[in-house]
Amino acid sequence: MKRPAAFFLSLLVFAVAALIGAPAQAQEPASPEPPRLRLDLNQLNPRVITAASTTLTVSGTVTNIGDRRITKPQVRLQVGDRLTGDRELKGVLAGNLIQDSPLTDFTTLTESLEPGQTAKLDVTVPLDGKSALQLSRPGVYPMLVNVNGTPEFGGPARLAAVSLLMPVLSGPGHSAPPGKHADVSVLWPITDSAPHVLSSPYGGQLTLTDDSLAAELSPNGRLHSLVAAARAVQQSDPSVGNSLCFAIDPDLLRTVDAMTHGYVVAGAPGKGGPIADDWLRTLRTLVNGHCVIALPYADADLTTLGKVRSANGTPDAGLMTTALSGEATISQVLQTQPRQGVLWPDGTPDDQALSAMSAAGVQTVLTDGSKLQADSPVTSAVSLPGGLRAQPIDGVIASAMVGSAPNPQNPTTVSAATQPAIASQNGLAAIAFEAGLGRASTGSSAKLLVAPPRRWDVPVNELTGFLQHLGQLVGPGGVATSAPLSELLEQDAQGTASFAAGTHDQPISAGADVTDTLSDLDGQAAGLLSAMRVDTIHRVQPDAVVAPVRNALVRGASTAFRAPSGATAGANADAELAAIRDQVTVEQPRQTIALASGSSPLPVAVSNGLPVGITAQIALKNEVGIRPEQVQNWFFPAKGGTNELVQIEALRAGRLSVDVSLTTPAGTQLGTTARFELTSTEYGPITIIITVVAGCALLLLASRRIYRRVKEGRAARAESR
Repeated sequence: MKRPAAFFLSLLVFAVAALIGAPAQAQEPASPEPPRLRLDLNQLNPRVITAASTTLTVSGTVTNIGDRRITKPQVRLQVGDRLTGDRELKGVLAGNLIQDSPLTDFTTLTESLEPGQTAKLDVTVPLDGKSALQLSRPGVYPMLVNVNGTPEFGGPARLAAVSLLMPVLSGPGHSAPPGKHADVSVLWPITDSAPHVLSSPYGGQLTLTDDSLAAELSPNGRLHSLVAAARAVQQSDPSVGNSLCFAIDPDLLRTVDAMTHGYVVAGAPGKGGPIADDWLRTLRTLVNGHCVIALPYADADLTTLGKVRSANGTPDAGLMTTALSGEATISQVLQTQPRQGVLWPDGTPDDQALSAMSAAGVQTVLTDGSKLQADSPVTSAVSLPGGLRAQPIDGVIASAMVGSAPNPQNPTTVSAATQPAIASQNGLAAIAFEAGLGRASTGSSAKLLVAPPRRWDVPVNELTGFLQHLGQLVGPGGVATSAPLSELLEQDAQGTASFAAGTHDQPISAGADVTDTLSDLDGQAAGLLSAMRVDTIHRVQPDAVVAPVRNALVRGASTAFRAPSGATAGANADAELAAIRDQVTVEQPRQTIALASGSSPLPVAVSNGLPVGITAQIALKNEVGIRPEQVQNWFFPAKGGTNELVQIEALRAGRLSVDVSLTTPAGTQLGTTARFELTSTEYGPITIIITVVAGCALLLLASRRIYRRVKEGRAARAESR
């Protein structure tokens, strides 16, 4: 009887544990299945714990994204040991599980969550007693928001979690502030989220693919939020405001400036002109008297541009010149002079791109320090081959602010890449960590250059909060001092370095279809340019007419494209080429053309709407029954129409048709093909020859018949005698 009794006693224990939820044991195993809950955090207060902090509050929502009911979803906060090295910090950022201890007990959110239902999450932790002991030392601590529950037809498990970092400047109740061990400068990117220009021809109106750029410039839009948050911190905390250096995309400025003069979307007038004008005025005020640097035009991938080949097969150096000449646009649109010779390119430029930068006057390249190879980790300015200087961006902070991809080994943990607010909190903690929290002091002040994601997309309150809490780190009692970028740029290079092999991580440079497409379009642009001539009346340079195409080619290499096809990258340039080609075209005849003779000339009317003269060839296709003369070059003056007589030869009489088109001498197509309907009333030489031959044959046959009749008549008369 002992064995059955033990069996029933075990069943009873398990049943009781299931009824009360057994929260302490439920949190241990991670669910091997896809996430069933989505955890969204919308509040974390404070972002930086100081001696004055009394409570820690976490708020958000939990949503059932699966197909099963979740019973008793519960939440608790857990905190890990103080981080002491880069490896531990990077592991937390990568989503690795941490050895942690509970900061709170499990709290039930609701009795059950049906598929699609959402429950609120609110946890408040008094920072005293046990909590104060766990966060007693200055440092950076990993924290886990852990949600458990029991899916229908399953057992208790961790169903969702958010891993983040919490900086502690001084433990609750402790007043001893840490020392200052770093100077911090911040790049503030003002870039487009994606290329929006469809076409912007010389002398024509801007056409956008959609009106999403106007939405980004509007209140609560991404670009508006970036400017508003920076403007607010300039007014509330000038020390943080002076540490900001605005990295601006010249193509974005040019596009927004063109929007203020009117633009078109899907054939209708765009509505964002006033919004664009307000945003530009606010941006001018923001950058006035502050540090500004130019990004490559359209934030182009310079390595990709170096692979675009001109018609003769050599790299088109003009595209690189366009990409590196954005300082003039910033000066013109914003009425402020950007810092000369400083560039922040995306990705890792190859040797050809570095040479082009040096030739364009670039002196300092801002780049992720982890991509630089030297005898020791690069933490200060170094010299690059070719005479360039590299100013390292802190790679740990940059990766924290970007966020890592979801960890397939831990699918229930929310990735910071999917929740930018978590990424900005981790970035703030990484700044504190790199500035000295958790590191032994080296006796000298570190120089930290902080770079958020280039297309940072977080709400304005999150951006403002990030800058405000950065003020805590660089203010009294903080671990760092704010410093303008100029202080870093004025330091002498310490040692040499090069870009490490295997770090050429450009998003699109490996795509042969992209470079092939851009190279083909570049060849067409070169063909147009070579055929153009300055008109003495209009005095417009051909380069100005073709410039929108070249801008579009650079735009096609934008790093905003993360996985483009050749068609995507070349769509803008193709539209700009079409806008030029369509202005030089053959006019369609309104009626059938009658040829007066077999060698009559064909009248071809050509219209040139360009402000430059152009040389072209008239090509005849599908010319059955017609022999065209040898192809020759024709010159068509600017802003006018001409009638040219193309010598042809009709090979037969009757109705004929021929397709007439224009090409440049280099072979670039112009305009559209026109169908000419013809009638020929004269015989051509072949027809005449055939007629003469046929007449001669008929004459010979008739003569032969007459001869035979005469001969037969003579023979008959001779016999009758």
